[in-house]
Amino acid sequence: MASRSTPATPAGETPAGGGVVPGRAREGRTRMTAAQRREQLIHVARVLFAEKGVEGTTVEEIAASAHVSKPVVYEHFGGKEGLYAVIVDREQRTLLEAIRSGIDQAKGPRRKVEAGTLALLGYIETNPDGFRIISRDAPTGSTGTSFATILSDVASQVEDILGDEFRRRGLKEEMAPMYAQMLVGMIAYTGQWWLDERDQDRATVASNILNLAWNGLSRMVVDPQIYTPLD
Repeated sequence: MASRSTPATPAGETPAGGGVVPGRAREGRTRMTAAQRREQLIHVARVLFAEKGVEGTTVEEIAASAHVSKPVVYEHFGGKEGLYAVIVDREQRTLLEAIRSGIDQAKGPRRKVEAGTLALLGYIETNPDGFRIISRDAPTGSTGTSFATILSDVASQVEDILGDEFRRRGLKEEMAPMYAQMLVGMIAYTGQWWLDERDQDRATVASNILNLAWNGLSRMVVDPQIYTPLD
């Protein structure tokens, strides 16, 4: 008796064994569940938003890449902006959880700052598309979180670390929030540069950031002055 072949699964559909495989639509396909379709749309849109930005990406492109009709995108997310907000929220939580975990597990102020730096760079290294998305400013009218807001949240994790160190060194503890913004901004924008350059590995970038940041902090004075006359 001739063996029966298993029908191929069409593009964008989930085979019985899981996963998404390419191919033309044929009879006997296994349809995605609502949860699977939602994750597929998130994955597709994440790539497009990273490459073209949310403003440069259309619902038509998202639907075509996922091999679905436009109404499917609207059904799951209410539109492009809703899909964008879900992706930004997920990336933000992934980044913040990595930084908080690194800081909480490290011992001592320098090790905590180092752990936070490595966590941020590690996120950039393993989630370049996600970082490209959240490092862009949220479009006008979007419910997405701005990069500045994300950095402020990260800085709040660093503020207590610097406050303790300032107090120990006899520096002005009330200045710690400002220095936390400086430190996180330096790390984040260096990370943006590194995302495109990638000439150095993560450990090298982190060690050089800490060389400037921590050694600079260790030589701070109580009352810093500027020497350029102000108008």
